[in-house]
Amino acid sequence: MYVLIECCYGDQPDRYSFSVPVGSATGTRFATSGTGRITAVRMWERNNNIVTGFQLKYGFAWTPMVGNIGTNRVSISLFEGEAIVQVSGKYNPSNFIYQLFFVTSRGRFLAAGQPTGLSFNHYPTNAESELRILSGRANNVGITSLGAHWGDVDSIGYEMHMAGNTTSMALN
Repeated sequence: MYVLIECCYGDQPDRYSFSVPVGSATGTRFATSGTGRITAVRMWERNNNIVTGFQLKYGFAWTPMVGNIGTNRVSISLFEGEAIVQVSGKYNPSNFIYQLFFVTSRGRFLAAGQPTGLSFNHYPTNAESELRILSGRANNVGITSLGAHWGDVDSIGYEMHMAGNTTSMALN
């Protein structure tokens, strides 16, 4: 029996990976959660300044706001089968995320903020994975740290190949 299981599942790539958070350790912890694939993203920024907040849409439902509403809002709606495959930007280790890019599997992107600070680039270790959760810290001014959790979603039933049937994360 063991040989059969090893034969069928032994060479399966690990479809879950985690991009370590960048930024400061200040603010309130957050983690997005939802059922199904991420279908849209909204971000807010201050004029020529930091990323103040964001929301992800899982299926047809928006997550609660992370951070704060800024002066400018940008958004992207994903096409059927399109996924977020990269999250990158700029940050200052002592305070905020200054710039944030979401890149899709079709090469489209959404950008907010200003190119100031140190660069970061979050992406999955498996080419079949996509963004499932964003976690980090935020305060009433903006996003202070950001990490990314990657996994895959079945095209039928939206079941994840990582931690259950919905995307969520417990914070300790």
